[in-house]
Amino acid sequence: MSVDRDLTVALRAQEDRLQPCVHCGFCLPACPTYVRLGDENDSPRGRLHLMRAVVEGRLDAGSSAFQMHIDRCLGCRACEPVCPSGVEYGVLLESARAVAYRAKRPPASVRILLSVFFHRSRLRWSMALARLVRGLGIAGLLARFLPKVRSLHPVRFGLAMLAASSASSLLRVRSATAAKALPDSREGDGESGETGGESPPRGRVGVLAGCVQAGLFKHVNLATERVLQANGYEVVPVVGQACCGALHAHAGDLKRARELARQNIEAFAAAEVDVIAVNAAGCGSAMKEYGHLLSHDFAYIGSAGDLASKTRDVSELLVDGASGPRAGAPLSLRVTYDAACHLCHAQKLRDEPKALLHAIPELDLVPLPGEEECCGGAGIYGMTHPELGGSIGSDKVAAVLGTGASVVATANPGCIMQIGGGLLLEGSRTRARHPIELLDESYRRAGFYDGE
Repeated sequence: MSVDRDLTVALRAQEDRLQPCVHCGFCLPACPTYVRLGDENDSPRGRLHLMRAVVEGRLDAGSSAFQMHIDRCLGCRACEPVCPSGVEYGVLLESARAVAYRAKRPPASVRILLSVFFHRSRLRWSMALARLVRGLGIAGLLARFLPKVRSLHPVRFGLAMLAASSASSLLRVRSATAAKALPDSREGDGESGETGGESPPRGRVGVLAGCVQAGLFKHVNLATERVLQANGYEVVPVVGQACCGALHAHAGDLKRARELARQNIEAFAAAEVDVIAVNAAGCGSAMKEYGHLLSHDFAYIGSAGDLASKTRDVSELLVDGASGPRAGAPLSLRVTYDAACHLCHAQKLRDEPKALLHAIPELDLVPLPGEEECCGGAGIYGMTHPELGGSIGSDKVAAVLGTGASVVATANPGCIMQIGGGLLLEGSRTRARHPIELLDESYRRAGFYDGE
């Protein structure tokens, strides 16, 4: 039986920590799938036991047990912060999924989706079609009025997710031309502590355009650029960048994930940026781990580590420094914050996104019960596991509705669509939006942008 070398190496490197992890059980209450299914095999320590069995030759990687329980994992990494042994579960999971991917071909729907996100032309056309369906209002209409039968739920929910990706009706929709010329954000700004006059930019920044972000969340990308400029950063275009590869890595298609990583390494190196700003939690986590992804590629290992060291979530970048993000104009909104898994667990960024919201005067930020629990989106999980993902998502939606907030802010496109789609199907007027959208609107109302 052939065992993927990455899995063997990853597990052996953690050998001393695997044994206590198997016995302690601290991860059980933190795992969304175990909490709902009650199956030890659907817990982190249970899955680690299955991985060990494959490495030791006691279990075939193509077996239904290995395939099903590894596939059911959300990859939320909520187990990592509570693990006293410090097991790097996320690294092990990706290696295990690579084994599962090689041992047994995934469903055709998954293979087609991964192919679309790998090829730029296919991605461009599919996103154009999605925008057309969304823009004509077809997605939201069908999501609301299709029969509420079990067989149609994946279709209804997919359409609701698409409708939820549109720019908020609560916020002003902005055009690309608004980001052309910004006044010097440091001139006479009492909030930033500057005394006026020309100052050099805080850094040369390249923004990851992304795949879903560029296709469905261009308004978030533009808001990101404007807010960075308003805070003194020079934003430069990065030609030739690709999908970050997170979806492929999470699905076990490491070959394509590595090819996409190499494209991004070359593109951002050519742009000569000081820092890479990312507004999607999953993408930022993936890029910060390029060093591990390409650890066996001697031609790229150095540049992969360099890119990883330059990658910052946009909230992390804006909070960097004594003053934090520039304060804007008041927004009288009741907002709750959902912590995207790959922001709080993988990147360990918990306070930074909230700091963007705290920079908005009169914004009423209310706590969300279970804010760090996964929403059930997890990349394409909502499509591959509609019932389990839907159950987890329903719990998140119920928690949001319980806050009475008009907006739930979350820093990942998949989370925005998962929670937003659930809210739409509940008939709620609450909307899911990226924190940077709210700060951008606050800045617009403060008159920080030209041509307003």
